[in-house]
Amino acid sequence: MGHFAGKTAIITGAAGGIGCATALTLARQGAALVLADLGAGVQETATLVREAGGRAEALVTDCARDEGVQAIVARALDVFGGIDILHANAGITGGLIPKLDTPSDDFMEVLRINLLGPWIAIRETLPHLQQGAAIICTASVAGLRAGAGPIPYSASKAGVVSLVQTTAMALTGRRIRVNGVAPGLIDTPMTAPLFDEARAKGREDRIGQLNPLRRGGRAEEVAEVVAFLASDAASYLNGQVLAVDGALSAQLPFTPKWSL
Repeated sequence: MGHFAGKTAIITGAAGGIGCATALTLARQGAALVLADLGAGVQETATLVREAGGRAEALVTDCARDEGVQAIVARALDVFGGIDILHANAGITGGLIPKLDTPSDDFMEVLRINLLGPWIAIRETLPHLQQGAAIICTASVAGLRAGAGPIPYSASKAGVVSLVQTTAMALTGRRIRVNGVAPGLIDTPMTAPLFDEARAKGREDRIGQLNPLRRGGRAEEVAEVVAFLASDAASYLNGQVLAVDGALSAQLPFTPKWSL
């Protein structure tokens, strides 16, 4: 039946990209899913899960507002009777180029969705999580090092890293694990402009050239790490954020020009 048979997972930001890939990965391993996103594409993700033989409920709602997350939690409890896994994944870039004149409202909106959203999801699910539950937040390599994203986005994702660490500590003794993933350059709707431009100019081979694997990543590759963190195989991993970036964040800003 799979690692997650009999378990229920909530995934925010599930309309596409990493959220959709995670939904399909967990469903293949037996999880029942409650999928949420502000975009209507979350319904399509639920359809894909069902077509593959899985169980999924979809909600179009704001995953960074109290009432939105409360509706998500209520659906999980009403339909599936509990919550075992939370993947707090919803996020936005707020633009791809660092700007020193970003308006305060724009900056705060990125923080609201990317940082407050995961906190609300954690806070609202915690009363319903039992020992052995797993929480996974989507951070970014932009939250680990400068140079991988615009300023508000990078600051928000650095906050997610801290949120993972501090929440894991606050849950001491509860046996609920909190971890995160920090994707690098992944081919998703969020990064589509970068990938599309490179392909249009015939420069697809330059995508991901700054990491040792010399390629961009796939959403499915991040989803597999999320599934690992949610599983019993990661039972002693807690308070960690795993970079899924082809080693981009493991190096100084220098890429050798030679091949071994």
